[in-house]
Amino acid sequence: MTNERQGQVLANLGIAALNPMQEAAGQAIGNDSDTVLIAPTGSGKTVAFLLPVLRLLRPDQTGVQCLVLAPSRELALQIEQVWKTMGTGFKVNTCYGGHSVETEIKNLSNPPALLIGTPGRIADHIDRGSFDAGRVQVLVLDEFDKSLELGFHDQMAFIVGQLSGLRKQVLVSATHGIQIPGFVRLKNPQTVIHKAPETAAPALTTEVVYAPDKDKIDTLFRLLCTLNSEPAIIFLNHREAAERTRDLLAERGILTTVYHGGMEQPDRERALIRFRNGSVRYLITTDLAARGLDIPEMKYVIHYHLPLKEHEFVHRNGRTARLHTSGAPTSGTVYVILHTDEPRPDFLPRSLPEFTLPQQASLPKPPEFQTVYISGGRKNKLNKVDIVGFFSQKGGLEKGDLGRIDVQDFISFAAVRADKVRGLLGRIGQEKMKGKKYKIEVAR
Repeated sequence: MTNERQGQVLANLGIAALNPMQEAAGQAIGNDSDTVLIAPTGSGKTVAFLLPVLRLLRPDQTGVQCLVLAPSRELALQIEQVWKTMGTGFKVNTCYGGHSVETEIKNLSNPPALLIGTPGRIADHIDRGSFDAGRVQVLVLDEFDKSLELGFHDQMAFIVGQLSGLRKQVLVSATHGIQIPGFVRLKNPQTVIHKAPETAAPALTTEVVYAPDKDKIDTLFRLLCTLNSEPAIIFLNHREAAERTRDLLAERGILTTVYHGGMEQPDRERALIRFRNGSVRYLITTDLAARGLDIPEMKYVIHYHLPLKEHEFVHRNGRTARLHTSGAPTSGTVYVILHTDEPRPDFLPRSLPEFTLPQQASLPKPPEFQTVYISGGRKNKLNKVDIVGFFSQKGGLEKGDLGRIDVQDFISFAAVRADKVRGLLGRIGQEKMKGKKYKIEVAR
């Protein structure tokens, strides 16, 4: 790849120059040896492995040349989006649980150069013979330790065993000291470990909030009322506790959304869409959201429950005070809610400053946006420009009334200013978009 073409790819990504970790990863992956890349959340690992992968692809070759495995649908889709933004000219497809198998098989009948997917679904396609696994030359295991934690060991071992033409492996993680699974069989691996330089370290403040009751819900409620209506991620250890916390906060007048592994994929996706587009300010989640998700930079992270392991504590905190691609540091605050008699794990510093809640605080302001559902997507030949034009011309929305738009295969979501939603739906109720009438309503 020429310097001119790399410059265009970076321009498409909005990146002026690669950071030191991305430069080192590119050199390592470009060599004959396998690569292990360890770098913190938010440091640009996806670009760090996709750019050298692009250099390895050959336009004159058919079949899947590179396979990327990710532990979750959301991370797989995030990698796909980065690849599309790069403007490589190479076809990409993504396969994951909850997506139509028939649609994926049809897509794979014209194989992409880059295939991204979750281990379970990719193993299923290999078993079906949906694509020729023997043509894959490059394998990337992104967040491989998380895939192992989620129980994908057997599927990953099966996949690796079917890649008879494999020439290069790249293992990526945000966690140091993780044992490499035996089925990988790395060849002269080169390890790239990156830590952000202290001079550019983001300003992360950690404070403890003491709860007088073992049930910390009142303390959490009062804490949220002090955050000036700014978004926050709230981590709990169990799915049932997350849903209970959502319900109890709703009773007190605070709108939140829940995200955890026990939810159906469409429900998980809608939760993230609403959080990303500002329709809901507070995401209550388990460690599933601690890494690998495309969610906005947070100013606040709240530990309602502390995790069992230190590295998960670090990953959770990585959702705030993240370095920009320019290397500029940002600030963020981590709050740890502790009952006064609750045991403190060894990884929690003893000297944390205490944040004292004020006696009086106001409810957070309601979100400025609501999410509108549209019953059409990419496969219906709809794109963001179509939705913007329709909502503006037929719906009467003005600049600033429309926020983030997410277009999927067969459905789409748009953030609309809450005070404009009713009028919009009334004006477009009987209108057609690109000659077809779609169901458009407030997303549930």
